[in-house]
Amino acid sequence: MEISTFFETQNRSIISQSQKITVNEASDFHVHLRQDEMLKAMVPTVKMGGTGTILVMPNLVPPLTTTDMVLNYKKQILELDPSLELVMTLYLSPQLTPEEVYKASENGIGGVKMYPMGVTTNSQFGVADLSVYEPTFAAMEEVDMVLNLHGECPNNHAENVCVLNAEEKFLDTLVYLNKKFPKLRIVLEHATTKAAVDIVKQLSSTVACTITVHHLFITIDDWAGHPHNYCKPVAKYPSDRDALREAVLSGNPKFFLGSDSAPHPKEKKESKSPAAGVYTQPIILQSLATFFDHFGKLEMLDGFAGNFGRTFYKLPTQTKKVVLEKSPFIVPNFYTSKDNLNPTKTFDHIQTHFTVDPNQKDCTVVVPFIAGSELPWKICE
Repeated sequence: MEISTFFETQNRSIISQSQKITVNEASDFHVHLRQDEMLKAMVPTVKMGGTGTILVMPNLVPPLTTTDMVLNYKKQILELDPSLELVMTLYLSPQLTPEEVYKASENGIGGVKMYPMGVTTNSQFGVADLSVYEPTFAAMEEVDMVLNLHGECPNNHAENVCVLNAEEKFLDTLVYLNKKFPKLRIVLEHATTKAAVDIVKQLSSTVACTITVHHLFITIDDWAGHPHNYCKPVAKYPSDRDALREAVLSGNPKFFLGSDSAPHPKEKKESKSPAAGVYTQPIILQSLATFFDHFGKLEMLDGFAGNFGRTFYKLPTQTKKVVLEKSPFIVPNFYTSKDNLNPTKTFDHIQTHFTVDPNQKDCTVVVPFIAGSELPWKICE
C-alpha cells in the first residue's frame, strides 16, 4: 500500500469515530536536534509529537567526541526545554579512549554512536578501521554503555555496494561485534531490511534494533524523486517494509522506536543533491497511533513507542501520560524557529497553522514528513 493510500484509507474508515486513549509519553531512542538556530527551532517540537525522552545524536560540526562537549550540548538543550529526559551519546572517534569512556559513564552518558566513514550526514569523521576501537568497545562493555550503530557500509561500486544493499552488507559487522563483545549492549539503528530484522532476532538479548516512523510507511518509490522522504539508510522494497511492520506488530521487545528524526533546512532538502533525513519529531505519536490502529493493535503502541526501549536502556518505567484523540489533525506544511519560539502562541496554534513567512531570510524552515496530510489521530492539549 502506497503511503498516500494508507492515510487516505485511514481517513475514510475511522475519522468519524470518536475515541480517546491515554498512553505513555513516547521515548524516542534516535533523534537529531542539530545546533545553533536549528537546535532552537527543533527542541520545542519534541513535545508536540508526544515525546518526553530522547536519545540525542552527536553528529554535529564538530562532532561530540568528548564528555565535556556532550555535557555542554546537553545543557544547551535543557535550557530550551528543561522538561525533557535526555540520553546523550558520544561520537566514536580516535579521541574516544577507554579513559574517556570511563569519564563519560561517570557523567551519565548513555551511548556511543558509530558511523562508518562517509555513510550519512556529518559522518566524514567516522570509522574506517574497526579493529582500532576494540579497547574502547571493551571499556564500554565493562561500564555497560550502549553501542549505537549506523548499520551501513560505505558505497563501493567496485565491490557492488550501494544504498540499496549497504545495510545488508553491514550485518556481518554486527554479528562480529556481538560475538567479540557478548556483554556489550548494541543497537542496530533505523533498520530498513528484512535481512536486518532476521539477524537481530537471531542474535543474543544484548542486541536490539530501532525502527523509524517513516520506514513503517514508505518504500523506494516514495523517496525516489521525492527529496523530503529521502534518508539514509534509504527505504527499500515493499517486502522489507512488510518485515519491519511484522517485527513491530509482533510485540518483540528487541524492536522499538528510534525515529531518526533528522531536520534539514527546506532549501537543502530541495537542492540538486538533497540532504539525507526525514523530519518526523512533531508527529511521532499521531503517526504511530494511525499505524497501530490501522492494523487493529492500538494496545501495542506503548510497548514499541517507549516501554521496550526504556527496558533495554535500563531507564525507569515511564509515568508521564499523553492523551490521544481520534480527531482530524493536519500536518503543517512547515515548522519555523520564529513560530516555535514565540511563547504567546498556544499548542494548537503551533500545530495547525503559521503566520511567519517561510521565505524570510532570518527564519529556519523545516518541512515535516507527510506535510499537509490529514491524520486521524491528534494529541490533546
